[in-house]
Amino acid sequence: MTADDNNKRSGAGPLKGLRVIELGSTVAGPFCARLMADFGADVIKVEQPEGDAVRSMGTRREGRSLYGASIFRNKRLVSINMRQEEGRQLVRRLCLDADIVVENFRPGTLERWGLGYDDLKKENPGLILVRISGFGQSGPYSNRSGYGVVGEAVSGLREITGDPDRPPPRVATSLTDYITGLYGAFGAMMAVVERHNTGLGQVVDAALYESAFSFMEPHVPAFQQLGKVAERAGSRLPGNTPNSIYPTLDNRFVVIAAASDPVFYRLAEVIGKPELEKDPKFRTAVARAENEDDCDRHISDWTRTKSVEQIEEELLAANVPAARIYKMDDIFDDPHFQAREMLVHAEDPALGDVAVAGVVPKLSGTPGVIWRAGAQCGEDTYDVLESELHLSREEIDRLERNATVKSAAASVGQEKEQEENSVGASE
Repeated sequence: MTADDNNKRSGAGPLKGLRVIELGSTVAGPFCARLMADFGADVIKVEQPEGDAVRSMGTRREGRSLYGASIFRNKRLVSINMRQEEGRQLVRRLCLDADIVVENFRPGTLERWGLGYDDLKKENPGLILVRISGFGQSGPYSNRSGYGVVGEAVSGLREITGDPDRPPPRVATSLTDYITGLYGAFGAMMAVVERHNTGLGQVVDAALYESAFSFMEPHVPAFQQLGKVAERAGSRLPGNTPNSIYPTLDNRFVVIAAASDPVFYRLAEVIGKPELEKDPKFRTAVARAENEDDCDRHISDWTRTKSVEQIEEELLAANVPAARIYKMDDIFDDPHFQAREMLVHAEDPALGDVAVAGVVPKLSGTPGVIWRAGAQCGEDTYDVLESELHLSREEIDRLERNATVKSAAASVGQEKEQEENSVGASE
């Protein structure tokens, strides 16, 4: 870490002064801690010697994980073998000096390692432990392993995704992991506020299936009161018409959301059918929801005659919410993404200038900042063990020889060896 990087890290964001230890892996835990890192928390990520699984997900360039360049940003990265007792003691020392610990192991794992909340809070009563798991820390399913897609399946969210005549698809990103990471970070911030009153920390129990289930909000009372089972509705939003995607002349799709009466009447004018405002089938939002096929047909007949640019221009001029379905090249070309700093460029030693998604949300007084791209596994092992645990270089060298810790140099060598073996196997 350069001196300039350290200055940026220590001087920015409303969470400055909070120390976060990230023990999580894959997506939910690292995203949770990344949110806090973006707003100034000092996040120390602990990886096992083989590295976080995210490093093998997605695409790579120059031996670097492009996914990791974003989700590991703004963090100090150490590699400690938590399967060894000496490694667990190093992690314990880091946790005892922390405000927040984020983990997403299977429930019971930290307890077996002597790192459970009851163990840690004896010496650090203000500690906040964010625990992310598939099914929570209690209940008959708590010991089940769980990924985000499993949580989506159990929550019912997956069942209502996609077209009714096809199997339920997934979103091509780790959606439920991100939702749960967001809830975990929100829970941690509430616990920090409460700690100001009591001086005590607490456990934030964030379950993947519950986080996904929270998005099923409108369908819960509908089943309890009416016995209505939510089903897949394709691109439509049930009970809210028109609110769907429509084909264009240039083989694109445009989203049009005009369910409220005033907006629908403006839409009817634009598509050249002002008489729809007086038609009993379309006069009210309830009537349109009951006649959605007919309503969508009128709109599609119009969109098929125009390019996506023409549709956007005409509808936006009439104050009708609409947008093309963006592809990534649309996003990189869009001036609004640039103006809102949603494409931020961070420096990576191998990748150079790497673009990552910007900080959300925008704070007017103490905005978040991206000061560093996600580094290699073990990039800061020596720095953290020296500065935070006051170990000597000789002691760290011994730990590395014993495979208790690993530095970035060893990680790079291991990654190159894995890539060479992979190429050889494919040939």
